[in-house]
Amino acid sequence: MPDRTGVLDEAYQRLHRTGPEFDGWLSNHAPMTVEAMVRAGRPDLVHRWVDAYSEQLDELPGAAHRIGSEWLEAMGDERRIGDWIAHFRVELAERPWRDVLGTWWPRLLPGVAAGATHGVIRVGHAVRVLLEGEQTAPRLDELAHGLGYWAARWESVPGASCPEGSLPPDEAILGVPVLPNRTGGIQVRLARLAHLAGWPESLAALHCPENSAQAYDMLADLVDVAVLRYRTHGHGAAIMSVHGATAPNAILRTLPALPEKLWVHSLCAAWIATAAVTSIYAPSHPEPAGAGADLAVDEVLERAVATGDSHAIKFADTAMDTFAHKGSTDALAAAQRCTDLISGS
Repeated sequence: MPDRTGVLDEAYQRLHRTGPEFDGWLSNHAPMTVEAMVRAGRPDLVHRWVDAYSEQLDELPGAAHRIGSEWLEAMGDERRIGDWIAHFRVELAERPWRDVLGTWWPRLLPGVAAGATHGVIRVGHAVRVLLEGEQTAPRLDELAHGLGYWAARWESVPGASCPEGSLPPDEAILGVPVLPNRTGGIQVRLARLAHLAGWPESLAALHCPENSAQAYDMLADLVDVAVLRYRTHGHGAAIMSVHGATAPNAILRTLPALPEKLWVHSLCAAWIATAAVTSIYAPSHPEPAGAGADLAVDEVLERAVATGDSHAIKFADTAMDTFAHKGSTDALAAAQRCTDLISGS
């Protein structure tokens, strides 16, 4: 449920003194995680969790130069994180947040890989809060931080193109080739996709939606496929594989705030993100799905929150959307699998 305790705004205010990255390039997951924790019904745990998590965070970078007409040149320049956040703070103070989002979404979307997809994920969490609750200053500020981070870390996926095939998501994902060289971080691996045989063809194989309604339904299906696939493929990279589901779900959550003319392009970007994560982190061989869920919905969420791990919590949060969409306990089993892999249990 949306927050009515005030805890989320309090946590945002604390966290907005910190930057979107720490230790050079690791993403600050705290704003996204606390939103999911509050939604899971555990606002009582938020401040203590923030106390512990904040010990590793860096201060918010200051703004040095205004983002103006040269904004395109500043895209993808991580040195200007402070400038970008300051820019969006001004824009959101001067214009309705939906107008700002509608202007910048098509500019940012081709860089969906920004911050290992955490740019779009942070925006998706912020938009969900704004759509469902009061538009408070801390919540608008969180959107500014998310958009600023995305712009500063803007990164495209090699070979990215909109689909033009006929396959639904559950079939198209089977054709994504597995990257053989798994050394290096996500940026190094993404660069290798440019030379991966079959990569462009696998992107093109997805059915191209004919209208906004079909795009919405396909995007919901894509999220479901990624969530359920984690049961058999999550062991390839327990943490990084999470983003194959959480990134498209962030885009899905944002659609209601966007003009419908942007929905098809949003589905394309979501597919590119999921396919990229699948290619560079999926194992060569799947494991059996194993036993089904043995916990109720609330227990699955509670167990993820109990780990304190950002990725386990956010994946469980996304799995709950799949459970609501499909009504299948397989989504709960996927969330349990994620929690088990990440916690080492």
